[in-house]
Amino acid sequence: MKNIYQIIIAIVLLQGAFTSCSLEEWNPATTDLETAYKYKDGYESLINYCYDGLYYFYGKTDGIGAMEMGTDSWANIGTGETGFILYDSKLNSDLGTLRTIWQGFYSTINYCNTAIHYAQTVEGYTDAERNAKVAEAYFLRGWSNWHLVEQFGGVVLRTQPSTITGPDNTPVRSSEEAFYDLILSDLQFACDNLPLSQGAERGRVSKKAAYAMLAKAALQRTRLGDPDKKYAKMALDAAQELINNQSKYGIALYTSDANQSGFAKLWSGANNKNNSEFLFLEAIDHVDGKNPESFNRGRTRQYYVTDCRTIGAVWGTQESDPWLSRANTRTFKPTKYLLTSLFPPVKNPADTRFAETFFYEYYSTKVVKITSDMVNTYGKNSNLINHEIPNTNGTVQSYARGGKTQTVMGQTNMVDNNGDGYLDGLSILTPNWTMSATDKRDLPFWIVDPTDMFDLSGKWITVETNPAMGTYFKEIYPSLKKFSCLEYVDDRQQWLGDIPIIRLGEVYLIAAEAALLYNNDKATALKYVNDIRNRASVTGRQNEIAATESEISLDYILAERGRELCGEQVRWYDLKRMGKLTTQYLTSTNPDILFFNESKHQVRPIPQSYMDAISNPDEFGSNGY
Repeated sequence: MKNIYQIIIAIVLLQGAFTSCSLEEWNPATTDLETAYKYKDGYESLINYCYDGLYYFYGKTDGIGAMEMGTDSWANIGTGETGFILYDSKLNSDLGTLRTIWQGFYSTINYCNTAIHYAQTVEGYTDAERNAKVAEAYFLRGWSNWHLVEQFGGVVLRTQPSTITGPDNTPVRSSEEAFYDLILSDLQFACDNLPLSQGAERGRVSKKAAYAMLAKAALQRTRLGDPDKKYAKMALDAAQELINNQSKYGIALYTSDANQSGFAKLWSGANNKNNSEFLFLEAIDHVDGKNPESFNRGRTRQYYVTDCRTIGAVWGTQESDPWLSRANTRTFKPTKYLLTSLFPPVKNPADTRFAETFFYEYYSTKVVKITSDMVNTYGKNSNLINHEIPNTNGTVQSYARGGKTQTVMGQTNMVDNNGDGYLDGLSILTPNWTMSATDKRDLPFWIVDPTDMFDLSGKWITVETNPAMGTYFKEIYPSLKKFSCLEYVDDRQQWLGDIPIIRLGEVYLIAAEAALLYNNDKATALKYVNDIRNRASVTGRQNEIAATESEISLDYILAERGRELCGEQVRWYDLKRMGKLTTQYLTSTNPDILFFNESKHQVRPIPQSYMDAISNPDEFGSNGY
């Protein structure tokens, strides 16, 4: 018999992830493993616990730094951890975030390996039921290994639980190719054996998640070389399985109408908990808080919020606005490339994705009377002195914690009585298009556009580059909006909506990229790209943004992914796959990155805590750091 093993019952932690969960709590606290996993209740508790790791990677700063920063999309406002953003000396083997990622994914893999090892001993299943259940572990092992190999390269590939192997003090590296062989095999097993649906258990993976993840992983595998186009075809086939059989899988892109784009509907709170585009998600219990860390979820948004706490407060914004999030933990802001190259820098574009991705209109949360000091500081017309910006604070009822009310900006006095084309309660506007000097002077709110945010080199403004206004301009910018629908704001810090990890819109873009890689099929790639672009526009304006076959290329698809998937924890992997983690590319798209080194920054440092725990650290070095 093995040592006694205390199972942490996943039903306690994850019931929110699997709403209306049918599993009964079962506690084999003093039972050996062979006995514990002999019975369905114990085995299914183990499967549940395999999901725990994703809750510490999505909606948390650890995953944001590792997957979005150091790319063409985001800069740092000068606070917080800069290692992932600048590739400076803080990106080292002692970085706590890396330890969290390393330990989290290896822990998940160990749970999955345990579930796979004991699957055949469980009583009470038919073969099909057993395969369907263990397929969840295969999926999550493949997903975890995918993150490990992309973050750290060829490290240790584990296929047995630690309870079987015992401590491994002399681990051996595996190749990245070996990682991908197992990842794709695991995901194929999941495709073959997961059910079409998991019913009301919203966060549990099914076939649609497996095919989406297989497409995603196979496409990423092409970066290691694909002379026979095997992996491009695998990605295309898996993506088309979903695209061509949407009714079978119960999925669909949201369609536009004359008033709202399909992209807006995708992020609507009304669709969050039953979203037809979410294929693999972090499901959150917003009523009882039966999640890891209870109600402390959905904190992605707070790291991207502008300074409503101090700089914006003069114009009436507030730190504690639950819709915007908590302004004192802001860390990341968009690059000029993201705002003005990826998104069209024009007012009222046909493509609604900038407006649906960012807050760029900030409303007053108190009555603000424009003073002579404000006119002088912000260069406003003196005839605005004593102009009043009305208070727009009002209450909304959220679904969080059973429907409590929140007081947020933009709920009252949302009218244009003065006829200037803007709502009277608007206090700060941060468009991605350039506004005229006349508008900046005469309109009764503060305007900060890209000419104010960035210097001539494309770097973010600083006090040194703009002594007069740098203190103000460097803190005011569009804030990420995707994870802030009003229905699920719980307070100024927490948001209890579900978080998509893979969604159908990305599958279309995977298919487009794979079609080019497989046989340069531009017609197919164009169709999938335009399907996504069409639903980014309201009806009647789709032709304005339709791509043409001559435009379609891998670079075009990379840009389209930037527009479609902004802030969704994919960008660093995208640049890595497409060969854009280079000094030349990053200098041209994000000149604030100062220390990128192509020879080492394709992977992350291996945590020092791991190297200190093994007897052969020279086998690993520190991944070139």
